Amino acid sequence: MSIFDIFKQIEKEKPQQAPIEYIIAGLGNPGTQYEDTRHNCGFMAVETIAEEKGVEIKRLRFKSLTAEIQLGGKRCLLMKPSTFMNLSGEAVSEAASFYKIPPENVIVIYDDINLDVGKMRIRSKGSDGGHNGMKSIILNLNSDNFPRIRIGVGKKPHPDYNLADWVLSRFTKEEGTLLEPAFKNSSQAAELIIEGKIAEAMNKFN
Repeated sequence: MSIFDIFKQIEKEKPQQAPIEYIIAGLGNPGTQYEDTRHNCGFMAVETIAEEKGVEIKRLRFKSLTAEIQLGGKRCLLMKPSTFMNLSGEAVSEAASFYKIPPENVIVIYDDINLDVGKMRIRSKGSDGGHNGMKSIILNLNSDNFPRIRIGVGKKPHPDYNLADWVLSRFTKEEGTLLEPAFKNSSQAAELIIEGKIAEAMNKFN
C-alpha cells in the first residue's frame, strides 16, 4: 500500500461531521468602546452560550467572529457580526447562503428598548420593530420569517433622551445582575426553538 493509499484510508475512517443547520446570531457593534453597552446585548447572549459549550467565538468568517456548537441535537454556527449593527444582515445572509440555511433556521438575539432590563420576548417571525440590525437582516434575507429572541435593555430615561446615546450607554451593576438570567435563558430558548418547541419557549420565557 502506497503512502497515498494510507492517507485515503485515514480520510475514509474520519467521522463525518453533520452539516451546519442553524445560525444563532447575536447582534452588536465590534470594538472595546462598545463592550457592555445596551446595543451589544446580543453579543453578550451568544458569548454566554459559547461559554456554556466550552468554546470561544473567535474564528473570523462571514464578516463575523464565529464558533460551532451542538445545540438541540443540531450543529449550529454562533455569530457575532463585525459589520457594525446597521449592516448585520450582510454577515448573516453570507453565512446562510454558504450553508444553504433557510431563514426559519436563523435565530437572532438582540436588544429591545421597549422591554424592562432582563425581560425576554420570543417570536417566530415579525417586523424589524425599528431596530436597524433587524432591518438589515430582513432586507438581506429577503424574509422576516425567522425566530428572534429579544432581551430588554430598558426604556430611555425620558422621551427627549437621544436614542443613540441611550443604546450605546453601559449597564449599571444592578442592571448587569438582572441581565445574567436572561443570557442563560437565551441558551435554553434557542435550544427549544431548534427542537421545534418555540411555543414552549414563548410560554416559558415571555
